[in-house]
Amino acid sequence: MLTPCILICSIDDITGYCFGCGRTAAEIGAWMSYSDDERRKLMDVLPERLTKVERKPRRETRRQRLAKERNAV
Repeated sequence: MLTPCILICSIDDITGYCFGCGRTAAEIGAWMSYSDDERRKLMDVLPERLTKVERKPRRETRRQRLAKERNAV
């Protein structure tokens, strides 16, 4: 089955698009019910969507936390 999923399933709070594939949560949920033509049409717009996704971590990573702790000492 044709899919843009790259197993980075997290939704950007600002755009509502998945960081990995560019789909909305509703589109991801309905993907199995789409026809091949519907999937292709959606996949055509995903590259443009991904340019709008904020590509910064939404939460503090372990590495960031440790660096912050080192700098605080």
